[in-house]
Amino acid sequence: MMRGRPTRPGRQLLVLVGLLILLVGCSGATSGPGPTSTRGPAVTSAHAVGARFSTDPPADWSGGTIGMGDLLSEALDTLQLVADGGPYPFRQDDGIFGNREGILPPRPHGTYREYTVETPGADDRGARRLVIGDGRDVYHTDDHYASFRFVVPYGA
Repeated sequence: MMRGRPTRPGRQLLVLVGLLILLVGCSGATSGPGPTSTRGPAVTSAHAVGARFSTDPPADWSGGTIGMGDLLSEALDTLQLVADGGPYPFRQDDGIFGNREGILPPRPHGTYREYTVETPGADDRGARRLVIGDGRDVYHTDDHYASFRFVVPYGA
C-alpha cells in the first residue's frame, strides 16, 4: 500500500531560503563551512534543516558519516518532518528504537527514536530509516539497521 504525503508549503519556503543562502554564499559572504557536495538546493535546504541537529558524531561513535546534502530527498523530507515535529506518515515513526543490534553507541532505553525514510514504489515501510538520539544525533540506515552512518550537516 503506497502512502502519499501532502505537499507542505513550508518546504517550498525552505527551498527559497536555501537558494537565498546559496546566492549569498556565492557572493563571497561566509558563515561557516560550506557544503562539499555540488547537488544545489538540496544541500542548502539540508543546511537549514541541519541547524537543529549535532554537527559532529559523539566521541564513542566508531562508524562512518554521511553529509546531509548527500542524503536522498526522501531522507531530507523525513528530517524536515522531525524538525517540524510531525505529522508522521507511519504509526511506528517517533517510536523508541531499542538499539538491539548494538551498532549505535550504548545509551539508556528511550534515547533513540526511529523514523521511516520512504522508498518510492515500496508497498511497505522499506528498509531506510533515520534514528535520532537525544533529539540531536542523527543516524541513517538504508539496510534496516544492519549498518548506520552518522549524518553531518556538511560533506562527509
